[in-house]
Amino acid sequence: MGQGKHFLQIVDITKSFGSGDTKQEVLRGISFSVEKGEFCVLLGPSGSGKSTLLNIIGGIDSADSGSISIHGDNLKELGEKRLTQYRRRHLGYVFQQYNLIPNLNVRENIEVGAYLSDAPLDTDELLHTLELYEHRHKLPNQLSGGQQQRVSIGRAIVKNPDILLCDEPTGALDYTTSKEILKLIEEINRKYQNTVIMVTHNEAIQNMADHVIRLRDGRVRLDERNTRRISADALEW
Repeated sequence: MGQGKHFLQIVDITKSFGSGDTKQEVLRGISFSVEKGEFCVLLGPSGSGKSTLLNIIGGIDSADSGSISIHGDNLKELGEKRLTQYRRRHLGYVFQQYNLIPNLNVRENIEVGAYLSDAPLDTDELLHTLELYEHRHKLPNQLSGGQQQRVSIGRAIVKNPDILLCDEPTGALDYTTSKEILKLIEEINRKYQNTVIMVTHNEAIQNMADHVIRLRDGRVRLDERNTRRISADALEW
């Protein structure tokens, strides 16, 4: 890991919604950096600004001020066309909602992500990693919630993105399935060396991360490397 320090650099990001009396400051000067290959958790209660920050890192939303650079590229300076290309090639997204295409089977839903990449991962190998190979011809409505989330992770990871952005990926799942999904993301981080940034309000998840950023009221309250990282298997909550 240690190579490529400051792979992701976030400097003094601010964001507010509304104006005048209804103006609400959501991010109030957020700064931190993430190393390449790190598993980073953005931890905080509802309303702390973590999902807004993730959307800004992913280029889905824009900051009012401050800068974000990945690989030394300042996202603000890319322009809309290059930013779209950047998102397609370098970023993978996993949301709480699976957003699968209902009339495509498991393999086809994952291959949607492969079309966006110059160097996609091998789909069959990934299906085995996801433990979905035997379900590859099923449609989303024939799968459990956990299996659907695996497909959405597969779609995000097949293009081999530099950064995998996960917004509460276990939020809609039960305890056992949540742990399975966390184990899968842990394995993907180890196997493919993608940088993982995961938003969660679940305190236990910080224990499996390399790096924990704790947010509250739009500010970074804690920024620390985890010296005692434990496996997803050992998490309890």
